[in-house]
Formats: sequence, structure tokens, C-alpha cells
Amino acid sequence: MILIIDRIMTKAPEFNKTGLVGFPINVILNWPMATTAGFAAFLNDKINRLFKNILNYWGQFLSSPDSCYVLSKDPQHGWFGEDAMEAMPDFAKEFKCNPEAEYYGFKSWDDFFTREFRRGIRPVESPDDDSIVVNACESAPFKISKGVKKRDYFWIKKQWYSMDFILNMSDLAKQFYGGSIYQAFLSATSYHRWHSPVSGTIYKTELVDGSYYSQTHNIKDDPASPNMSQGYLAQVAARGIVYIQADNPDIGLMCFVSIGMSEVSSNDITVKEGDKVKKGDQLGMFHFGGSTHCLIFRPGVRVEFNTRGQTPGLDTENIPVNSLIAKIYPSN
Repeated sequence: MILIIDRIMTKAPEFNKTGLVGFPINVILNWPMATTAGFAAFLNDKINRLFKNILNYWGQFLSSPDSCYVLSKDPQHGWFGEDAMEAMPDFAKEFKCNPEAEYYGFKSWDDFFTREFRRGIRPVESPDDDSIVVNACESAPFKISKGVKKRDYFWIKKQWYSMDFILNMSDLAKQFYGGSIYQAFLSATSYHRWHSPVSGTIYKTELVDGSYYSQTHNIKDDPASPNMSQGYLAQVAARGIVYIQADNPDIGLMCFVSIGMSEVSSNDITVKEGDKVKKGDQLGMFHFGGSTHCLIFRPGVRVEFNTRGQTPGLDTENIPVNSLIAKIYPSN
């Protein structure tokens, strides 16, 4: 295992049509993650510190020009080849790039992965209407929960959410006991920057060191571990927490949580306490792989989520970033 991981350290992810596209280390650990022993091992702090060092080291390669070799037009394995372009239609039209330049103008794998939309491609819906909450990420809905408890048995199949665990035992978690959570998934071929779902002021940010390859050990038929464990991962994985004091008093303090999955070793928060943000402004980004995220609202906030007809956890079509994801109604 160590020898294979060592070999990956000078390789960038090639494109493929599997659910593990972009996750070469996850391929090695996919089945051990689903075992009882794996459940114990991948929650171990010492093991996670070692994985963090490995992933940070690999991240240096993925941020270097040497990683560009996979940004080719190889029909099956290149990120600009026929198979990849089928998975990412209208790439050149939607993203900032130069198809005539070598590697489309990207300087590294990470430069390609954190690519930006062209101006006007994802306009902010109802920018002046504070009752409209927009999608923070280009993502497919995974789960909606209301009345979330302080703590619950999140390791059982139901993967109940626990506010204390998601928010890293912060005193601020008390404000969200009994509140609502919306969680959604970003695939490896998606856009990976985060945008503010509301207008307001950044109240606090926090980066949490957590697990990288833990999943619930009772899910043994997940072909792309840990996709079926996203509710669990919200409470144990490496994550970034951004508290926003919304301008809309019917929202008040809300929270965006970025959750790294597997190879994603970096939750990169690009705002700081006291920053004013408008709905749609960038909050940060994921590096290197597919991910998941949560929006959290306090109890008493009358929020109605709109999943565009999709069934969370079953349908996988992305809802565009900056488009309507929820509406807030007056509390009285």
C-alpha cells in the first residue's frame, strides 16, 4: 500500500468514467474503508496526521507544472479528451481558459481543478432580495434535515446529524440546536469554488483537521466510498466552517460548512472575520477532488428548500451555483 501511494505522489489523476475519477488513493483504500477495522483505523488521529502530510506533499506536485501532463486530449484519459468533454460539455464556453494554448492555458492540475466560470455564466439569482438563498456550490442535493439535535447517533445507518460534532464543539453550535441542514455533493468534474448563499458579514471562520478516509463501516456496497457516508462525514472529516451574519434579520447567523472527501486535503477559506459579502461572492474553494458541503440555519428560521424536483440522495443532477436553493419567510 505504501509503495503504491508513493508512486502516486508524482502522478496526477487521469480522467476515467468511474465514480472514483480523481481519487487514486481512494481506489487503494476503497474496500478497507468499509470494514470494522478500517472504521477504527481511519478515525485514528495519528493515522490522519500521517495522511495529511502525504496529501499535502502530493498537493505540492498537483500545484506544479509537472502535473499538467494529464491535461491532454487523450480520448479516454486526458481531461480535454473525448470522454472528459462528454462529462464536462461546453467547457471552453463556460470556463476561463484558452483552448488554443498548451493545456488550455492552465498552469497545473490544481489550476485546472479550481478553474473559474466566465463572467455571466452563473449570475446571482435575485441579488437584491434577501429572502432568496442561493446555492453555495455547483452541487446535487444529498439530504435535508430539520430539528437537528445537539448530539445524535450519527454512526448508525441513518447518519443522523449532530450540531456539536459538525461545528467542532463550538459554543456557537448552541444557536443552531434544533435548526435545519441542507447538504449537497460536488463531483470531481464539477466547479469547486464556494460562494456566499446570503448577503452579510463574516462572523467567524474555522478550519478543522479531521479524517480523510473514514466512512460508515456498515455501508459495504458504495462503489465510490465515501459517497454514501456524506452525512457522517459532515461530522468527522476535514472541513472549513464559515459563520455569516446575514443582512436579513429573519436569517440572522447562518453557517456554511465545506467538507473534504478522501483526497481533498485542503479546505481553502478566502474570507476573514469582519468581511462584508454580497450574495454570490466567493468564500473559498476545494482543492484536488470531489467534496460535499452544508448550509445550516438556526431554529425558528422559516426556510423552504427548493431542490428543483430532485430527490435528495437519489438524483445527481447539479443545481447551478448562485441559483435559488431556498426561500426565507418572515418569522412572524
